[in-house]
Amino acid sequence: MAGTGARGAANGFDVASLVRDPATRIVVCCGAGGVGKTTTAAALGLWAAEQGRKVVVLTIDPARRLAQSLGLTELDNTPRPVSGVDTSMGGSLDAMMLDMKRTFDEVVEQHATPEKAAQILANPFYQAVSSSFAGTQEYMAMEKLGQLRAQADRDGRWDLVIVDTPPSRSALDFLDAPKRLGSFLDGRFIRLISTPAKASGRAGLKVFSMGVGMVTSTMSKLLGGQLLQDVQTFVAALDTMFGGFRERADQTYALLKRPETAFLVVAAPERDALREASFFAGRLDEEGMPLAGLVVNRIQRVAAAISAPQARAALDQLTTLEPRSASAEVTQDLLRLHADLAETAERQERLVRRFTAGHPGIPVVEVPASGGDIHDLDGLRTMGSALTAR
Repeated sequence: MAGTGARGAANGFDVASLVRDPATRIVVCCGAGGVGKTTTAAALGLWAAEQGRKVVVLTIDPARRLAQSLGLTELDNTPRPVSGVDTSMGGSLDAMMLDMKRTFDEVVEQHATPEKAAQILANPFYQAVSSSFAGTQEYMAMEKLGQLRAQADRDGRWDLVIVDTPPSRSALDFLDAPKRLGSFLDGRFIRLISTPAKASGRAGLKVFSMGVGMVTSTMSKLLGGQLLQDVQTFVAALDTMFGGFRERADQTYALLKRPETAFLVVAAPERDALREASFFAGRLDEEGMPLAGLVVNRIQRVAAAISAPQARAALDQLTTLEPRSASAEVTQDLLRLHADLAETAERQERLVRRFTAGHPGIPVVEVPASGGDIHDLDGLRTMGSALTAR
């Protein structure tokens, strides 16, 4: 299956051209957990900034790895400049981490009157929903992405937004966020419990309200009268804003489908991670999202020409030698290590070839495994160079 809008050469993924291209305005990194997706987003952001792009990196991953990699002591809902970036080509790099509740609060404050906003923000049910309701994080990620893109259009502060999504299959949940929020607020249960608030004082609804009153009386016993009242008040207050919620989410969803957006699927060279990558590619294709290519991270490389079977054969020969010298034992250890690494490299290459055979239209770039954890700008530069090498 070919990726929709796949870019790059058929035998390789030209990440450098993609990120340098001023027509590329949004890059979304998605993939399973633990594959280096956050580091990939940070490395791409740093590389692009030092190539002259004005970049903001938004991470939705609750981990703090991005802040550590960028040398920041804190990362919050406000884009902060990253120091130590080479700006000689006119670029810049800002970074931020999504604060789900703060973003929800900002939306309420921006799109409601001061009195209505104060009523919503003080509502106990709103406080619970804005912090923990399923799908809120993904919806607020859509809001924040839309805000960043709109600000970029207004003041030109950024010309490239890089989004690091949550791990595993939830990384694509933000595609469903508008639908899920709409289902929640339009749902039968919510409509039932909000009817008394909406129908209060209306003529002609007396009989209907009596019936609803019996239902809400039962729910009051199940949920507690105060909780039900909080929910009713919250939904009634939010009702005037809901059209704006859905409209903005639809606008961001449409933005994700434009040619200016590029999705990068990040995977490790392991069976499960590549299976997840195949899932992501299929889902993006179904949604008509512009999939740019696959980044296979942490590929094992073996520099020596000797193969794993050759190393094993030499190891077997050395074990038969008597007496066994110290140098022979060191050689055995080295051969054993080389054989293990070579076997890992061969297995990983087979898995990547299997993926590319199943997805011939998706360009692929392989990033070699680093010698240790990446926790500073120099490490990110090294990874950025590997990502953009041809």
